[in-house]
Amino acid sequence: MARAPRRNSASTPASRTPGQIRLIGGQWRGRKLPVTDVAGLRPTTDRVRETLFNWLMQETRGARVLDCFAGSGALSLEALSRFAESATMLELDQAAARQLSRNLSTLKADNASVIAGDSLAYLARPAEAPFDIVFIDPPFRKGLLQPCIEQLNNNGYLKPGSWIYLETEVELALPPLPAGWSLHREKIAGQVAYRLYQYRPTETTE
Repeated sequence: MARAPRRNSASTPASRTPGQIRLIGGQWRGRKLPVTDVAGLRPTTDRVRETLFNWLMQETRGARVLDCFAGSGALSLEALSRFAESATMLELDQAAARQLSRNLSTLKADNASVIAGDSLAYLARPAEAPFDIVFIDPPFRKGLLQPCIEQLNNNGYLKPGSWIYLETEVELALPPLPAGWSLHREKIAGQVAYRLYQYRPTETTE
C-alpha cells in the first residue's frame, strides 16, 4: 500500500490538494476515498492491487489483516471490501492516520483500527494473536524492511499458512528472509517490485 514516510517533511505545504484512491473489488467496489497529501506517500496502484487480490482471491474473506505501513490504506481497505474479518492499520504520520480513521468512518467499517505511531515500536511487542495476511509496503529507501520482517517473524505475528505481501523499490536487494518464507508469486510494475510469500515454518527460505 501506499506508505507515508516515517517523518513529516517540514517543507510540505499544508494546502496541497489531497488525492484519492478507488477501491476495485468487493462490497465497496468503485468507492473513491480521499488521501492526505504527505510527502512520499504512494498508494499501491489499481493494477498492482488487482493482481495481488487475484493471488489472494481464496484467502481474503474472513482473514485477520495487519498493514504495517498503512499510508493511504489502499491495501487494508481493499481487503475489508473483500470481506476480511478485521484489519489493523499502523501509520506513523498523524495526518495520514486521521484520514484513515475518517475513511473507515465513511465506510462504516467498525472491524478495523488505526494505530497512529511507529510501526517498528508496535511490532517489537509480542503479538496478541497472529494474522492471516500481512502487508509490508514501507517508505522507500528508509531501511525499514529488514527490521519489520524480523519483528514479524520473531514476535508471534505469523502462523503457519500466513500470507506476507512485500512491496519495494525495484532496485532494492531483499534482505535474507526467515526460514519458512516461501515465495508464491512475484512481479514488477514500473519502479515497484511486489512479492507474495506464505509462511511455512517447516520449510526453508528459497
